[in-house]
Amino acid sequence: MREAENNHPPGPRRSRRSPPAGVAGYGAAAEDLARQYESISFHDVHREVLPLLPSPPSRVADLGAGSGRDAAGLARLGHDVVAVEPTPELREIGQRLHTGVPLTWIDSALPGLPGIRGPFDLVLIVGVWMHLEYGDREPAMTRVRSLLSPRGRVLITLRHGPVPSGRRMFDVPLSETIRLARRAALDVLTVREQPDLQGRPGVSWSVLLLQPRL
Repeated sequence: MREAENNHPPGPRRSRRSPPAGVAGYGAAAEDLARQYESISFHDVHREVLPLLPSPPSRVADLGAGSGRDAAGLARLGHDVVAVEPTPELREIGQRLHTGVPLTWIDSALPGLPGIRGPFDLVLIVGVWMHLEYGDREPAMTRVRSLLSPRGRVLITLRHGPVPSGRRMFDVPLSETIRLARRAALDVLTVREQPDLQGRPGVSWSVLLLQPRL
């Protein structure tokens, strides 16, 4: 899954029977979503932060890998990449689109990420964080921190703007995300603002690069 509404919230936590965050509405639209994701290259999306990412070969987890665009891009650079995607339709499309690229696909999701074992030198959370309810974001950040190697990094993007019909998204303020990162002993290496590369009206992105506090 890749891609706000309530400014605050707490609101009830997701029940155990609910689907993983962000899965609702993504399976039925998987083909269209994959075309959107793959229409913009990995290098175009991440051009500004690529020099700040760990050098290959590094162990990478792409959480909410969607169609596998970013996971495949990193694998082609020489990284050992685990593509974590809870939506079966998107996993199937990703495996089909990136046949021949050495990726390990896993069915799991934030906040708990069952079955995922670190350490990783890089964790990507691109177009995913806004799917997490308020009460799930702190445990998710703590879990991500637990997956990092001592000098690992986290690349996380925050979506701002109107919510598409049929999608489950929440407002994810930059200030809240930085606060949660610091509570989890993650320091902010850089913050950048980015326009929406698909040109959707009112949509913009914040890009954060985090590293463990030494």
